[in-house]
Amino acid sequence: MLFYSFFKTLIGHQVTVELKNDLAITGVLTSVDQFLNIKLDDIRVVDDAKYPHMMAVKNCFIRGSVVRYVQLPASAVDTALLQDAARREAQQPTTGGAHSISR
Repeated sequence: MLFYSFFKTLIGHQVTVELKNDLAITGVLTSVDQFLNIKLDDIRVVDDAKYPHMMAVKNCFIRGSVVRYVQLPASAVDTALLQDAARREAQQPTTGGAHSISR
């Protein structure tokens, strides 16, 4: 949930999403869900010459499982808040789900 919460704070910022097929798309993040599916508006492809068919596309939905990297604006990242949230999540006790081992 940490990444989901973090990406929710970036809605409205311009990000670049690199996909596993090497396509890189820059656009304004408009929504993200718990599966880290991403919706971008006002997109442009980083390498227009390699993907000319994408020039007519103005918005897109990207399935979270095909994302390799998301490049964020440095000014939009609050590292102190992110470190604090990661620390709090690490301190939460496990609820006996698939990750706990009992013998």
